[in-house]
Amino acid sequence: MEELGTAFRERHGEIEAYLAFLENIEREAQSGPPRIGAAPITAQQQRILYSGVFLQLYNLVEATVVRCLDGVTDAALKQGAWAPGDLTVELRREWVRVMARTHVDMNYENRLQSALSLCDHLVQALPVQGFVVEKGGGGNWDDEAIEHIVRRLGFALQVRPEVHSAVKRKFRDDLGCLQLVKKFRNQLAHGSISFEQCGENVTVSELREMTDRTVSYLSDVVAAFRSYIVGHGYITEARRPQAANA
Repeated sequence: MEELGTAFRERHGEIEAYLAFLENIEREAQSGPPRIGAAPITAQQQRILYSGVFLQLYNLVEATVVRCLDGVTDAALKQGAWAPGDLTVELRREWVRVMARTHVDMNYENRLQSALSLCDHLVQALPVQGFVVEKGGGGNWDDEAIEHIVRRLGFALQVRPEVHSAVKRKFRDDLGCLQLVKKFRNQLAHGSISFEQCGENVTVSELREMTDRTVSYLSDVVAAFRSYIVGHGYITEARRPQAANA
């Protein structure tokens, strides 16, 4: 489970390095146009650089969620020969969703084949294998989407009260910080705004505050998933290893 925290810290470190670069530029701008070597950095270029933080933060959000969800299915597949009946009702629902492809539009022949595959698996009492939690399309992750999928998995997301309050507090455009990151990431990805427009009317200190709120929230998300996996929360209580209940 340590790989969850390691990957998270590495991506956070990239953002911190970028923010330190932006802080140096902003500091130099107080005594004249900042420069890289002999070349001045224009105000337009600064705004473009600022917009990169939104992309980096969204990358951190989506990567964190994907790794956490993959950690759940990796545990269900690799930590024991779990049968479908060993899984909690919520995770069993995710397994059926994948095996029966209930979320995919198919013709009747393919739907029948998927149903037969599920039936054969149950009849032969095979262990759970070869599935991942359906995550939905990219570009949609914010705190509300994270909380929704955690409820789908059937466990409580423990977030420190001050962290929960900070991530829900309106940051800009009447949105919380993760919602704002998602909004600008999608607008940039779809060409709705330019990078210069994304970075205007924002300061490095605001970008750092947004980063701090996001990182604190995601840290608690990673901790909650780690506890869920280590405690075998994806397995019915009667089938959990004794060590998990000790």
